[in-house]
Amino acid sequence: MNPGHHPRRRVLGGVLAAGAATLVGAPTLASAASPGTAGSGGGTKPTVVLVHGAFADASGFNATIGLLQQSGFPVIAPANPLRDTAGDAAYISSVLDTITGPVILAAHSYGGIVITNAARGHAGVKALVYLGAFAPDEGESALQLAQQFPGSELGAALIPRPYPLPGSAPGTDGYIAPEKFRAVFAADLPTAETRLMAATQRPGSVEGLSGPSGAPAWRTIPSWYLIPTQDKVIPPAAQRFMAKRAGSKVAEIRSSHVVMISHPKAAAGVIKAAYAATR
Repeated sequence: MNPGHHPRRRVLGGVLAAGAATLVGAPTLASAASPGTAGSGGGTKPTVVLVHGAFADASGFNATIGLLQQSGFPVIAPANPLRDTAGDAAYISSVLDTITGPVILAAHSYGGIVITNAARGHAGVKALVYLGAFAPDEGESALQLAQQFPGSELGAALIPRPYPLPGSAPGTDGYIAPEKFRAVFAADLPTAETRLMAATQRPGSVEGLSGPSGAPAWRTIPSWYLIPTQDKVIPPAAQRFMAKRAGSKVAEIRSSHVVMISHPKAAAGVIKAAYAATR
């Protein structure tokens, strides 16, 4: 991250302030709290469940998690299997089954398709938060949405590799070519950091990236959307289209695809805004 960099921010439905891109109404930072503690408004704060996407893992949320924990939110960031849309959503749904009380479900990138499906049938999920993420309608896939608008450089950067599936033909994993990783995925992070990210990336299976989504939970659950305007994976135009269709409350920030890494205060701010509006 570059702490001295102060990009221009644009907000729809809120105000970004103090360099933190925090929407109006979001609670201020408070002392850390354990799960089940009362928030500043006198109620129990929801558990924030963070779902990562392809070519990454849950550690990408580390800075965002720290900010949320400082504000008293219990946080869980499970490992997304990254195998297929339906199976990944079923796994995250099983994680939600273990949580008592309200939940804010947030995701990055392909994780957006996962939460769009996983939230169905969970009355405790009070808000969906898309952080540079896919918010598909029924029948749509990640690859379809990324290619629907110009500007994605992901397809040209992918390296396919087979992986074994028991009792059937091999599946296909997609990796981002290391030499293209920074430019496509995380152009506003230091080169030394993106080299590590490229070396440790978790692949997204082609089956998952091309798998159709089911009925979207955003039809019945309010949603928030943080759009990184320099995204080379999901074109900003595609994100604006998805956010408008879902009726999301939207904020924009000058950022690469990994907005929760390069601008964790902005990511945490949108999650806090969702809490403030739904508590």
